[in-house]
Amino acid sequence: MSPIWLQEFWRLFIFILSMSFIGFLIGQTLLLLLITTIIYIVWHLYNIYRLENWFLKNNQLPEAAGIWGEIFYQLYRRQQRHRKRKRRLSLILKRFRRSTAAMPDAAVVLDNKFEIEWFNIAAKKLLGLKSPQDRGKLITNLIRNPAFATYIKIIDDYEKGIKLVAPNNPQMILNFCMIPYAGNQYLLIAHDISQLHNLEQIRRDFIANISHELRTPLTVIQGFIETMRDNEDVAMKQWQRPLLLMDQQSNRMRNIIEDLLFLSRLECEGVQKNIEKSINIAEIVTSIYEEAQLLSTEHNFTLEVDKNLTLNGHAKELRSAFSNLVFNAIRYTPAGGEIKIRWYQDMEVKHFAVHDTGEGIAPEHLPRITERFYRVDVGRSRDKGGTGLGLAIVKHVVNHHNGKLRIESIVEKGSVFYCDFSW
Repeated sequence: MSPIWLQEFWRLFIFILSMSFIGFLIGQTLLLLLITTIIYIVWHLYNIYRLENWFLKNNQLPEAAGIWGEIFYQLYRRQQRHRKRKRRLSLILKRFRRSTAAMPDAAVVLDNKFEIEWFNIAAKKLLGLKSPQDRGKLITNLIRNPAFATYIKIIDDYEKGIKLVAPNNPQMILNFCMIPYAGNQYLLIAHDISQLHNLEQIRRDFIANISHELRTPLTVIQGFIETMRDNEDVAMKQWQRPLLLMDQQSNRMRNIIEDLLFLSRLECEGVQKNIEKSINIAEIVTSIYEEAQLLSTEHNFTLEVDKNLTLNGHAKELRSAFSNLVFNAIRYTPAGGEIKIRWYQDMEVKHFAVHDTGEGIAPEHLPRITERFYRVDVGRSRDKGGTGLGLAIVKHVVNHHNGKLRIESIVEKGSVFYCDFSW
């Protein structure tokens, strides 16, 4: 018990004892005790009134003795701390609004019903919002796009973001990202990626066009090489090796062109949302397994497939991705090594996996291994006949089917490539 309460009890005890003694002297003990109780209650009621008046009118701090003096003092201290905290939060809020107002990206604060509470100047330009009439309105009523409406309702997709055409400018491409904060509020950020999108489109068009343009002269060159190799007058001993190398390199260039065209087509297409075609993956995987056995008799192959497990998708794309992983494993696994091919289901996710006991990949290369033309060892990769586009194609095919490519690898022990599909 605090000292102030002990003092209050002692004060009350002495007051009651004194009034009882006076009442005893005059022969009116009960009357004096009743008067004492009334006085004590009236004193407390008076201080409660002063407390209420202080709260309502915010007057000067009341002064009182005893327990009420301590209560007034503690409430005053709490009030002062609350005011300091409020001023500090107000200052933070002002700084936040100044900083977001200066941002080139659109920033919109939404409540738990996705109604607009606040937005910065950039939101007026990029999203066409108007102040103050748009405050309190649903964001989906102002950004009328089914993909956006779906995106803001699925919390798991917030980190991915979504690219959409600006609601007030069809020439502008925006990247939207939702950030939950404060428990029940959201910060919507919209970034103008029009220039980046255009540059990416130019890059894709350039690669596709240059690949198409290279096809014709390369076909002519390959035709002449085949003609020269078949001609008995030309196919002399001193020309056999140069012609063989020319044929090998032209074939390698043709493979690169074909992969570039395939990759460009994949990049131009988004994730397939409504694929109805059910693919018997077991047949595709078994076919790749048989081809791998014919291609290499120096490796030990193991096949594990669920014949009843299907996948909605494009058979040609999936075959290309799966064969790339298997043939990569053959390429980088030494003779006598083991390669295991699996198609199975774990919980609700379907997996295609290729395990090998090859060279492995160092951890620093894993984040970039799926980039086009990225090679861990340039010389060795070219010697083994790779185009440098295989894993990039695999990644795009898997993404194309709403999946995810995972890679686990230990140097000199081997690698495991997983294609995880949620469909």
